[in-house]
Amino acid sequence: MSPLSTARRIVIKIGSSLLIDQETGRPHVARFAAIAADAASLRKEGREIVIVSSGAVALGRRALGLKTGKLRLEEKQAAAAAGQPRLMRAWEDAFAPYDAAVAQALLTFYDTEQRRRWLNARATMETLLERGAVPVVNENDTVATDEIRYGDNDRLAARVAQMLGADVLVLLSDIDGLYDADPRSNPDANHIPQVGKLTPDIVAMAGGANAAAGVGSGGMATKIEAARIAMTAGCSTLITLGDRASEAGPIAAVRAGARGTWFMASLSPETARRQWLAGALRPSGSVRVDAGAARALISGKSLLAAGVTAVNGRFERGDALDVIGPDGQLIARGVSAYSSDDALRVIGRRSEEFEAILGYRGRPALIHVDDLVLMA
Repeated sequence: MSPLSTARRIVIKIGSSLLIDQETGRPHVARFAAIAADAASLRKEGREIVIVSSGAVALGRRALGLKTGKLRLEEKQAAAAAGQPRLMRAWEDAFAPYDAAVAQALLTFYDTEQRRRWLNARATMETLLERGAVPVVNENDTVATDEIRYGDNDRLAARVAQMLGADVLVLLSDIDGLYDADPRSNPDANHIPQVGKLTPDIVAMAGGANAAAGVGSGGMATKIEAARIAMTAGCSTLITLGDRASEAGPIAAVRAGARGTWFMASLSPETARRQWLAGALRPSGSVRVDAGAARALISGKSLLAAGVTAVNGRFERGDALDVIGPDGQLIARGVSAYSSDDALRVIGRRSEEFEAILGYRGRPALIHVDDLVLMA
């Protein structure tokens, strides 16, 4: 069974080489429309869709009359600034027939690597999805520099999939998956439909024979690296041909039997996340809870401040905490929505009181159930 058939949340990444007409420098309207049609069909089935889209620099280059060839950093940043609204306009036009709101989300390297910013970005996109919008994500090239940027949207898309607990990451390319040799020069190259483990042989295929696949800033090697990131987060990855606008949307084509390469995750996103919470985080502090809060946690609820009796240690929002029961036993571990200073001010209080106490509304839970794993 294809992971697409059961996926609840899907991240679709498409590069500028597919979205921008190489002759005119304008949006390739048919390809935008094909992705929007795919997304609309999946949304009708109850799936949530996030799009990671390149193309701002290419569109801005034309708008500003910048020369062909390699751009200086400041030219690239200026092109991104000019091109990003044009890119979003193209997505808005593509989704207009489906009455779907699109929302721009510009991320930097730090937004996916620093825990507090990760939480902020995740909360924003979760809210957009709850409201029925389609987030369109791009790297914020206007402020990113070579030292602090991803440089390709394949890895950014994988980080977004990881952040949002996506079930499937789709990487649209100018080739229909991974081959054991370069199919452009070797007619006997074998297509690889599924990968269960990223062995050295698979990685070597990506860096050698398939190195030219995907002619944007990535290539097959960055797609394999993106698949690795996604797989560790319990997200399966599909690499397939993005230029199927004349026959069907690329995802619709795969569902109808077209070729692609699946990199299959061995864990679900929920299991991967819980393993990470349980084993990969080093707690910065702890909270002690009363018996009622302990029972609520064990039954699968979030940790509310009303049930917290003590706060220990110094920590910031996004840090890991141990949750200690009234008998002194470790119950759970999770990611705090508040700093230790603010947590001390709201323990034992109801969430409706937070705004008056803290001066801002804040989150209703000290640790949300999605950021918590039972340890007992």
